[in-house]
Amino acid sequence: MPERFSWVDHRLVRDRHVQRCGTYALALYLVLVTVGDADGVSFYRDETLCQMLRWSRVQLKNARAELVEVGLLAFDRPFYQVLGLEPASAIAARPRAVDKGAGAAKPAERPASPAEVAAIIDGWRRGC
Repeated sequence: MPERFSWVDHRLVRDRHVQRCGTYALALYLVLVTVGDADGVSFYRDETLCQMLRWSRVQLKNARAELVEVGLLAFDRPFYQVLGLEPASAIAARPRAVDKGAGAAKPAERPASPAEVAAIIDGWRRGC
C-alpha cells in the first residue's frame, strides 16, 4: 500500500449522499478526500483548485457551498475539512425546508458547528 492512501467511504453511495450533490460538488469532494490528512483537513488556494479542476472561481464557490450546505464539508479559508458521513436514517429524520423557488421540499441546511470546526483547525495548526 502506498505511504499516503485514501479511499472514498462506500456510504457516500449506499446512503445516497451522492444523490444530494451535483457533479461539480462531487468532483471537489473527491479531490478533498484524496488530499486531506487523517482528519480530512486540507488547505488549497482557490487558484490551485480551479487550475487542478479546470474550473472558474464561480464553479468552485458553488461546489464548495453545496458541500457545506449538505453537511459534507466545513470550510474556513483556507482550511477545508471533509466531514463524516451521517447515516441515512439521520438524513431522513432531518427537518425539511421548502424551496420557495421551485416549491419542492429539500433537506434543511445543517451548518457545521463553529466550535467543532475551530477546534479541529486549531489542533491542526498546532500539529496535534
